[in-house]
Amino acid sequence: MLQRIVFVFLLFFSAPALAACDSPVKFAALTWESGQFTSAVLRLIAERGYQCKTTEVPGSGPAQENALSQNDIQVIGEVWVGRSEVMNKALQENKAAMVGDTLKGGAQQGWYVPEYVWEQNPQLRSYKDLERFSDLFLDSASGPKPRFMNCPSGWTCEIFNTRLLRTTGLDKTFANVHPGTGAALDAEISSAYEQKKPLLFYYWQPTGLMAKYTFKALEFPENESECWSSLLQKDGDKNCVTGFPVSNLSIAVSTPFKEQHPDLMQFFEKIQFTADQLNGAILQMTESKRDGTRQAEQFIKEHPEVWQAWVSPEAASRLQAWTGQTAATSSIFPDWSIQDKLNSGLKSVVGTYGESFRQVSGFLTRYLLSPTVQTLAAIPAWLMILLTAALAWHSTRSIIFAVACAIGLYVIGAFGLWTALLQTLALLICAVIITVVIGIPIGIFVAARPRVYRVLQPVLDVMQTMPSFVYLIPVLMLFGLGNVPALFATVIYAIAPLIRLTALGILQISREMHETGTAFGTNRWQMLRWVILPLAKPSIMAGINQAIMMSLSMVVLASMIGAPGLGERVLEAVQTLNVGQGVQAGSAIVILAVIIDRITQAYGNRRRTR
Repeated sequence: MLQRIVFVFLLFFSAPALAACDSPVKFAALTWESGQFTSAVLRLIAERGYQCKTTEVPGSGPAQENALSQNDIQVIGEVWVGRSEVMNKALQENKAAMVGDTLKGGAQQGWYVPEYVWEQNPQLRSYKDLERFSDLFLDSASGPKPRFMNCPSGWTCEIFNTRLLRTTGLDKTFANVHPGTGAALDAEISSAYEQKKPLLFYYWQPTGLMAKYTFKALEFPENESECWSSLLQKDGDKNCVTGFPVSNLSIAVSTPFKEQHPDLMQFFEKIQFTADQLNGAILQMTESKRDGTRQAEQFIKEHPEVWQAWVSPEAASRLQAWTGQTAATSSIFPDWSIQDKLNSGLKSVVGTYGESFRQVSGFLTRYLLSPTVQTLAAIPAWLMILLTAALAWHSTRSIIFAVACAIGLYVIGAFGLWTALLQTLALLICAVIITVVIGIPIGIFVAARPRVYRVLQPVLDVMQTMPSFVYLIPVLMLFGLGNVPALFATVIYAIAPLIRLTALGILQISREMHETGTAFGTNRWQMLRWVILPLAKPSIMAGINQAIMMSLSMVVLASMIGAPGLGERVLEAVQTLNVGQGVQAGSAIVILAVIIDRITQAYGNRRRTR
């Protein structure tokens, strides 16, 4: 016991002299499970074994890779070798380096179907069989074509999957669906699996979902590197079909960091997990609700025989001393959690009523969203610009503003964003219609019932302040990808101010006006139609304006769950670090917002003047 105390004492005071790092090491904060776990193992061993201070820097993949090439980030704990143009460029310019091979045997990828689809359809084994079995993958909420679930827009895998659909001829049969984000893709796969519905999708391993469910990969020809390189390019000219390569997982480091830290480089070169170890860690993270750091601590303490082969003897001694410590932590707070009950409840609802929700989604798509998009698309662009300019003049009586609106819409078209504008406008129109149809009657109802309004106010507060991502995933799993979950999420976010301002406008009507209407013998309906609503109209118009603007602010978030339009272009620009595309799409959203805001405000102000 005394020897251990002396050892820890000497270790503590000699740490600055023995530390492998002179300054904190900046690790990229990765968002996927295997990346979180691997990065956490690297950080903990660097901290506890090599006495380095570390920090994590969040961001999208391309942004982190770009920061690595500038040495603003020193380590990305998991990189798929050869998959990123940004990383390939950094390697060519000697600004970054790949170190080690963190997954024995490499990472797998491909087109998958759930195991139950595989078992129920023994003749569906290859991509060549998809044409015959295409009807399996029809979905009541997605339209007339069967779906292929691709990667989110902007990911490298989205490019080669799109090209592969085209070169196999399956693009004529299958709709190429882009989920927007990896979380949205996982939610759609989980929803289909819980309902035992067929689904064709691209996926990869190691991941948490691969550990949770059982999927079967469709057969493709052997991988051909030349064909694969062509499929990775949007403008590739080879019309070929190839299987998926096995990708090596490696650690990316900046070149200055590699040159300055040879001890850490020796450790990074040796670190390697087996597929069972990594998938098992991901499964434990999922089932035990652990983050990457907690799972890495568990792994290091339970498997010293693994990491002892990676590190130097001095680092191994420090890690052994650290794992031998029993740090009992106490807290005044009990360990409460409702996430398990909520997750199991959502799983039960999706499994039991998922098809009913999908039918509602299909109904809204066929009879509201699709007709709106088709109607807007049928209007010639020049006529749409003229109608908008005329509406702008009628509302503001300003020729300058009308001309500015026309120029703004023309600029959007010149940027090549006219179709995306119509898609965003269609979602906005449908969301506002539903918001108005629901919000104004509720506002009228609660204005006459103060007790009900007091009960409703906390609910409205939650609707306005709750982060949208909290309800985006449940809505996505129930209604499927695309415009319908985006429509519901937008309505939830935008309806609260309309209810409040409608009720406020009615409550501000003086008692004398009510008495005057009653003296003329009006009944309740006549009082509402001829007295209350006209007097409350300015406030109601302000509520409609707020609902429209809040709906428009949701377009980027809506794109994260597969809604097309201007938000999708912004999201793709963020994921690919395409600044020019982001500025163009963002400018289009700003132009649309200014036009709508000024027009609706002008009509509201005219009502107040009267």
